[in-house]
Amino acid sequence: MGFGFNLFFAFILLPSTVVLIIIWLLTRRKLFIKSVGFIWAAIFTLIVITSFLKILLSKVTLEKEDFYGQYIIDRSHFPGKQADWQYDNFRFEIKDNDSIYFYVTQKDDVVKVFKGIISTLKPYSSERLVIDMQQPTHHILTTNPTIYRDTWSFHLVFNSPKFNNVFFTKGDWEPVE
Repeated sequence: MGFGFNLFFAFILLPSTVVLIIIWLLTRRKLFIKSVGFIWAAIFTLIVITSFLKILLSKVTLEKEDFYGQYIIDRSHFPGKQADWQYDNFRFEIKDNDSIYFYVTQKDDVVKVFKGIISTLKPYSSERLVIDMQQPTHHILTTNPTIYRDTWSFHLVFNSPKFNNVFFTKGDWEPVE
């Protein structure tokens, strides 16, 4: 628990409980012992609900294995012709042997493949993706991606000198309708 809860516990909850128990011992009225039970039941319920919400609402913690898979352009961020065009022309795959294959495509057909390797850094609780591409490489892959984590998923954003931010998410490529 946090600092505020510790203060509440030490200066309000614990003294109130002691006072109510002493009053109950002196008077033997059930109201005081029921009050203690109600207060502690409410505190434990609050702790359980808070812990449950923290688990549900916290961002996903990434490990190296989480990056393995196929990535496609995330068209939901900036929908339109440009996103559809990027979706049809760029995708990549990170395999479990730590290799990355960036595909320049024309819809179903792969036109060119750029190869590289990946590694991760763990400066905080969640790992960061580091990409080392064979040169020359595609302009989208000139920098490491920024990772945006959600509650249950994440997406990668590459800073391209030609397109600015290019958003990728895990998924299988399917033709655009």
